[in-house]
Amino acid sequence: MKILLLENIHESGVKILKNANFGEQVEIETRKQGLDEDDLIKALDGVSLLGIRSRTQVTERVLDHAKHLQAIGAYCIGTNQIDLDAAALRGIPAFNAPYSNTRSVAEMVIGEIIFLMRGLYGKISSLHAGEWVKSAVGAREVRGKSLGIIGFGNIGSQVSVLAEGLGMRVYYYDSVDKLSIGNAVKMSSMEDVLRVADVVTIHVDGNPDNTNIIDDAQFQIMKDGAHFINLSRGHVVNLDALHKHLLSGKIAGAAMDVFPVEPAGNEKTFSSPFLGMPNVLLTPHIGGSTEEAQYNIGEFVSGKLVEYMNAGSTFASVNFPRIQLPSVKNTHRLLHIHKNVPGVLSQLNTIFAQNSVNVLSQYLGTDPQIGYVIADVDKEYNESLLQDLEKVSNTIRVRILY
Repeated sequence: MKILLLENIHESGVKILKNANFGEQVEIETRKQGLDEDDLIKALDGVSLLGIRSRTQVTERVLDHAKHLQAIGAYCIGTNQIDLDAAALRGIPAFNAPYSNTRSVAEMVIGEIIFLMRGLYGKISSLHAGEWVKSAVGAREVRGKSLGIIGFGNIGSQVSVLAEGLGMRVYYYDSVDKLSIGNAVKMSSMEDVLRVADVVTIHVDGNPDNTNIIDDAQFQIMKDGAHFINLSRGHVVNLDALHKHLLSGKIAGAAMDVFPVEPAGNEKTFSSPFLGMPNVLLTPHIGGSTEEAQYNIGEFVSGKLVEYMNAGSTFASVNFPRIQLPSVKNTHRLLHIHKNVPGVLSQLNTIFAQNSVNVLSQYLGTDPQIGYVIADVDKEYNESLLQDLEKVSNTIRVRILY
């Protein structure tokens, strides 16, 4: 079995895949960089498992050529770099790490709040240039200031807890109703948050509907002299509008870790109209890039890939029905992935009966697109049974596990 790991996946994840008992010889190829579409298609020849981070785009065209691919691991939080629907319809589950770097991102937000409120970037740059500028002008404590959080999920709620520990007043908005944590105040709209916040931080997902949710109108609503932070997705902010309001002084400072277009690797150059601005913190998409986070992500995602390959578990999948069936002793397990139409399970059980195969345990999970069956049976498989299962109408993939 061939495994391809791109974008410098942490050794913790590589180790788990190396030590997994897949029942066959495993060949693992690791690369430090991502691949463009054409190169990825070539690299996926014969590959069963693919591991990526945020740069590599797994498009429908890539999936059409990846005939052996059985699962994808996104060693990060976001999965918008994968065509999830296309993968599901080809019987390929995708897994990510929704919690593993939460603390790392939240801590970076807190650090940037302090940096911006104190104007530290400009002072540090001046001193590196040999200029001694000792002044309290524009430098403020964060204690008692208002933090506005847009998106109160895993990261946003963690930022809230840390910010309250510094004495900040927290206001938040989420499109999904979320309970408050601590003394955080839930607001009825994003605009209500923007009006009261001294600092605004964005923590929304990569859904295309979130494109430019912070635009010119939203910056105009914000307080004069407010600060703005984005460690979520590059496309959620209109950078032209942000640039305009930074130049005018409406926005006093900004911190950005993500961008609509990012270099494919560390050897590539980065260009932006924000370069050299003393009130703007620019970082190269490193919000979750700590040793602790990358170790945890490597372990978590590789563990989920092993669970799927060895037991059929899709409990943490982002594009498959979530099934986790415990192993049953003295049985054989098979998987059947099909389009979600009525009658498929009945056809499967008819085939089992016709082949005198007793089903000891069975579970069907469905979502709007696909159905996924795990079945444990008490008899050795034979070739005719598998052929019959593959012939069931609307079948996408049949797998034998053990």
